[in-house]
Amino acid sequence: MNRNRPSAWDAVQLIGSGLLVAFLLLPIVALVVTLRWSDFLEGLHNPLLGPALRLSLVTTGSSLTIVVVLGTMLAYWIARHPGPLSRWMEAVSQLPAVIPPAVAGVGLLLAFGRRGLLGSWLAAHGIGLAFTTPAVVMAEAFVSAPFFVQAAIASFRRLDDNLLVVARTLGASPFRVFLRVALPLAGPGLFAGAAMSWARSLGEFGATLLFAGNLTGRTQTLPLAVYTAMESDLRAAQALSLVMVAFAFAVLLLLRRIAPGTPLPATQVDRA
Repeated sequence: MNRNRPSAWDAVQLIGSGLLVAFLLLPIVALVVTLRWSDFLEGLHNPLLGPALRLSLVTTGSSLTIVVVLGTMLAYWIARHPGPLSRWMEAVSQLPAVIPPAVAGVGLLLAFGRRGLLGSWLAAHGIGLAFTTPAVVMAEAFVSAPFFVQAAIASFRRLDDNLLVVARTLGASPFRVFLRVALPLAGPGLFAGAAMSWARSLGEFGATLLFAGNLTGRTQTLPLAVYTAMESDLRAAQALSLVMVAFAFAVLLLLRRIAPGTPLPATQVDRA
């Protein structure tokens, strides 16, 4: 029997895989081939693009900073303290990834809106969050945090405990061990998680629309600009969509160049 000869199962797998890949690729191809270059350039001049792009870059950068700073501390604690509490905290940190974005928007509104659980107290002190630019940041951070936290937890769990113990025996404080040993060793995985988190926040739509609204120059991000452009100018919507596809493709190319599981040299311990 020739084991190198393709079997019927191999053919079935190839056909099934081809169908799924074609299904996933066809909408992207349609975005490109149905828009002429001149129409694309004209769509880029749509007045919605500039403000939406600037706002998206500012808000996603802000939300990513919040997620990375707080998410790194949460992920490190969960990874270094196994037990029922850490499992519960890990489950909570993943909850935004499995609930619909529209539900997230309603929850944020009921929590931080003017009549929300915390929002009513903030409003009494002159602080309003709903339908403002900070609301966009909050919505993006809420939906994108699980992508970073899960990648960070996996990276910290892959650390060699012996390296951390050696650093402690050499006199390094727990914070110094975290800063000079754990972070560099987990760096590639943290970077990959941050890239995925940023890409998710860039594409956020439902939670932003319900909690922050769709105000040009104030809360209208790129996905909301696509939604608005669809009402009057399909070419502009396509152009904006292609801009987002380009960002997403750049993130994927970046991630493919990163090896999340590759540890840095153990000499990091010597510098602790």
